[in-house]
Amino acid sequence: MPVQITPVRSRRDLARFIDVPWHLFDRRRFPAWVPPLRISVSDVLSTKNPFYRNADRELFIATDNGRLVGRIAAIENRAHNRFHDDRVGFFGFFECADDPAVAAALFSAAEGWLKTRGLTVMRGPMNPSTNHECGMLIEGFDVHPVFMTNWNPAYYLPLMDGAGFSKAKDLNAYWVQVSGPDKTPLPPRFAALAQRALESSNVTFRDVDLRRFDQEVEMLWEVYNAAWEKNWGFVPMTRDELVHMAKDLKPLIDPNLAFVAEVGEKPVGVMINLLDYAETQIRIPNGRLFPFGFLKLLAAKRTLKSGRMMVLGIKAEHRTRAILPLFIHEVYRRAEAMNAVGGEASWILEDNLQMNRAMESMGARLYRKWRIYDRPIR
Repeated sequence: MPVQITPVRSRRDLARFIDVPWHLFDRRRFPAWVPPLRISVSDVLSTKNPFYRNADRELFIATDNGRLVGRIAAIENRAHNRFHDDRVGFFGFFECADDPAVAAALFSAAEGWLKTRGLTVMRGPMNPSTNHECGMLIEGFDVHPVFMTNWNPAYYLPLMDGAGFSKAKDLNAYWVQVSGPDKTPLPPRFAALAQRALESSNVTFRDVDLRRFDQEVEMLWEVYNAAWEKNWGFVPMTRDELVHMAKDLKPLIDPNLAFVAEVGEKPVGVMINLLDYAETQIRIPNGRLFPFGFLKLLAAKRTLKSGRMMVLGIKAEHRTRAILPLFIHEVYRRAEAMNAVGGEASWILEDNLQMNRAMESMGARLYRKWRIYDRPIR
């Protein structure tokens, strides 16, 4: 019997869609795989999520003799197409057995749905946009993904090539070791540049204030959309989208690692670093937060020693040559103070030369890459 592709039409179908990774991967064969949190996947797929006020999606499941062998989401992101004035459709949440026939069937199903919307290109993976997890891992398969980043086995790459996809953009991840024998010491010029920036710009840093969380989210929304506006693939987040995401992350934020840059008490930039809760997700093999998974995440907040630089936004008028070293110097200093092991800076567009050069000049190691693919809709 050929591969069966069926759309998700019920709660049971949605549960099976979310279940697919547990049918494809196990940590004995794929030790770097981290079980996703089911509630997080369910939330970002829910049409009640504010993202879908400007988007639609269709979900498909692949089965072989009743066995789950893959899944895919087809996504029309109207906000993206309005902002960029194009007709791009997206695919995401792609998981697949090592079988070109399964991959071809899934992509065909997504493409057919996107074609009915008058879209001309299929791009992805996006889960469901660049403001969420995105990209297919193409380097760095042997280490577990850090919190809120994608992981996939290496066999996905020939599946993509065989299905006729080509590179649209690569995303980089750098590792900075803060302690131990492999420590990445900041070059002296970084301290000099940081000091110069402090003197010339009058920048001061303060922790994100969780007691004033609503006001801080408003500030982040304004800085984020202003700072990232020119980036490839960027789509402005609505206020409701950011509030929704921020509320989920609030219990996990450590103010020591989330800070705001101000000039004259006006925010000009923000950096959000999160502890690597993926290390704890490994100890939640069924992906269920309740009844005990959430307690494990909260307990880990006191013990985790590595993290991820998730957001770095600086308003355009304050992007001097020294401002990036200033931010990096600040987070490095804070990480040392909390006896951190290290952290990942991700993701960074391959053609964001200012950021890539800053990471390379400080000695950070480029150790992981993701790729976003395109294929014309036929």
